Amino acid sequence: MATIDGFRAGFLEEPGYLDFAAVGPVSQTVVEELRAAYDGLSRMRFGARARIMTNGDRLAQAVAALTGFEPENVTAQPNTSMGLVQAIFGLRGRLLLSRGEFPSMTVAAVRSTQLRRELELSWLDGVDGRVTAGDIAQSLTDDVSAVVVALVDPRTGYRADLTAIREAIGDRLLIVDGIQGVGAVTADFTAADVIATGGHKWLRAGWGTGFLAFSDWALERIDPVVSGFTGTEEYEPWGHVPDPARGTIGAFTVSGPDYVAEARLAAALEEVGQTGQATIEAAILDRVGELIELFDASGLEVVSPRERAEQSGIVVVDPGEGGAARLGAALYNTGVTATTRQGRVRFSVHAGTDDATIRMLRQALLVYRTPDDN
Repeated sequence: MATIDGFRAGFLEEPGYLDFAAVGPVSQTVVEELRAAYDGLSRMRFGARARIMTNGDRLAQAVAALTGFEPENVTAQPNTSMGLVQAIFGLRGRLLLSRGEFPSMTVAAVRSTQLRRELELSWLDGVDGRVTAGDIAQSLTDDVSAVVVALVDPRTGYRADLTAIREAIGDRLLIVDGIQGVGAVTADFTAADVIATGGHKWLRAGWGTGFLAFSDWALERIDPVVSGFTGTEEYEPWGHVPDPARGTIGAFTVSGPDYVAEARLAAALEEVGQTGQATIEAAILDRVGELIELFDASGLEVVSPRERAEQSGIVVVDPGEGGAARLGAALYNTGVTATTRQGRVRFSVHAGTDDATIRMLRQALLVYRTPDDN
């Protein structure tokens, strides 16, 4: 096992960065993986192409180690949204989801009803973006066949309890958008039937990376609608068009993958596995606690969870009417990067967030609290 200090050493960003929920600066491990991959591709020694094409197996093994899904049920995706489209477009029956979920989920669901007409929707309204097992249980009807939910809500940082949701929905399909949680927090991933996530945020693997993992039950019940020539049982089916290879994860592919992206994501996942997701989570939540203390002392309303089991790497404050612009200006002038959205300011810390960054945030909050004499 690697140490948390070794993991932290791979953070290359300059102090002041508190926006991992938007994009995670690429790690040292991924930079080295990328250099090695392109060195091999540029020289193209005998066998280089064959070697790089094995990265799919490496990625599947890394995903399996972190999530508990079977490696043969894992495939690469370019981002979370494409993985969700693959899963949601293949559903039949009725899907339950919150209106407040990130648009990757809601738009895919509505487009499926418009274009395929095999799916109907039931909407629930979570409290301030939080979708709990209780909310879902109250909204279930007998004809609901699937539920989709974010592991971590991007607007509040609330972490869903997948185990409790599974208990609430029984044998219905559970589809999880994992982008704000995978690489940051622990979760009962095998409570889900589908995990779709990208690697450019908490895994720090760069854009164009992601994976889609199905349970055996999901492979039986979800139709491979968005399925290309790589999704058949034949290699390059010239002259005819065979059916998708139903019951296999390969059916949910359109073309050959980005093998370098697979290598980047595999390297990132391997590093998480070597360090331990629980160890990384503990370091993140310790920093989250520090931020909450700072915001409380500054008189800012924290709208993120305070219970550790519900927390992620995201802390959100509501500065009140007109306050977001003033806080944003203080952050900008101090060199602190965060996200302002819908009148709130979102901060996101990782295990490698350093003391210098916390000092910069403290200075920005001091500027924010200082009255403007002009």
